[in-house]
Amino acid sequence: MTIRTFLHTIVLLCLAAVWLNSEEKYTGPLPPKPDILYLMHATTLVETEVGQAREEKRKNDSTYTVSGASSPARTPLAEPIFILDARKIAPERLELYKLEVKNGNREVSISSKARKGGGKLYLSVTKLNDRLYKIEVNELLENGQYAISPSDGNSVFCFEVY
Repeated sequence: MTIRTFLHTIVLLCLAAVWLNSEEKYTGPLPPKPDILYLMHATTLVETEVGQAREEKRKNDSTYTVSGASSPARTPLAEPIFILDARKIAPERLELYKLEVKNGNREVSISSKARKGGGKLYLSVTKLNDRLYKIEVNELLENGQYAISPSDGNSVFCFEVY
């Protein structure tokens, strides 16, 4: 085999690998309801706790409070993956926050500057098809309470890492 034939074979194999990856379809479980985040546990989806955070403004920050000391949606995964059938929610606008438990509620305080970039944890969003998205946490989460919220609203999708 000549070097030219060898290189040609390598190029063809690389192109075939790219083509096969681009044709890969999502075959996992589908969310039963639109616009709700679901924790992915192997072949099972666990619905996150859906709610509204109450906002209280103080000087240069806002405190967002969610009722209850813990979420019924729980995961043992330190880097959870979520599936979302997005119809009204813009997945790229979702933000993840760690909540503190205070006086039987969960809350997070965010300075007006932090809402624009700091204080939130990192998520990556992958489009799987027309409306289906995979949302992954890009850092290890400590045990505790968390909320994912659109950057332009007070709706929350809460879960617990245990």
